Amino acid sequence: MAITYNLVKEVTANLYDWSLRRIPESSKAEFRKALATETEPQARQTLAFMLDSAERAETTGKFLCSDAGVPSYSIKIGSGARMEGDIRQAIVDGFAELTRTIQPPLLRFVTNPLTNERSFHGKDMPLVSWDLVGEGDYLDITCAPKALGGGRWAAVEILVSPSLDEIERCILEIVLRAGGQHCPPVVIGVGIGGTFDHAAKLSKDATLRPFGERNPEAMVAAMEERLTRAVNQMGFGPMGVGGSTTTFGVHVEYASGHGFTPVAVSFNCWINRRTRARIYNSGVVERIE
Repeated sequence: MAITYNLVKEVTANLYDWSLRRIPESSKAEFRKALATETEPQARQTLAFMLDSAERAETTGKFLCSDAGVPSYSIKIGSGARMEGDIRQAIVDGFAELTRTIQPPLLRFVTNPLTNERSFHGKDMPLVSWDLVGEGDYLDITCAPKALGGGRWAAVEILVSPSLDEIERCILEIVLRAGGQHCPPVVIGVGIGGTFDHAAKLSKDATLRPFGERNPEAMVAAMEERLTRAVNQMGFGPMGVGGSTTTFGVHVEYASGHGFTPVAVSFNCWINRRTRARIYNSGVVERIE
């Protein structure tokens, strides 16, 4: 048996649809924890409103945010996966069919960067990145739509043989520039090292890591904890109204490189939209939180 065009088309379209109507269970748990620790009254009121909005969207099937963003997929291919048909085209066709049928209808968020023309179609759309992993007999697909709040403030800086203090200062300066404009409380992903493009990918992948899961290296895990405390001490708070809940976590990944050290920072807005599924050679589809 094999992973077919039709199955990939159906699953990728569904993942995008699902991502617009609910936030992950781990996100809701973080909101409840923040409500128990946040001391600013307006911040607490904002957090409660956001959590209520998330729960209402899930129970009614409505979109949680009018900005659906553009579809972005990260796909990990097990070395034992067998595929039939044009898998890349299946993702394109699934998105095209979804835009024709989804209710309520999507706004035209796909934008030509050269002309600002808006559509449901465009060059390289949907955005897809691919990785090879282990000996699995599956495709592991994560859909994480990128909207204005979570996409506008991402940045990459190139440092030369920096110290750890200089790297952390660079990260915090990028976060300061973003302020409260990325719809916090956010998940902050950091990618360090490698090349310009690799650091950016590490940063994006770091935003998809489950809450509460620290980097396995003790030095990096300690760095994540320091940065999380520092960001929350900036005082931006939920939706920028003030308070101690600006980020639910700073997730750091790194790669070896050369004397130049890219430092990439990206954000997932408070909705933290991400849905994930594995498609096995057998045709079984497994949903993953």
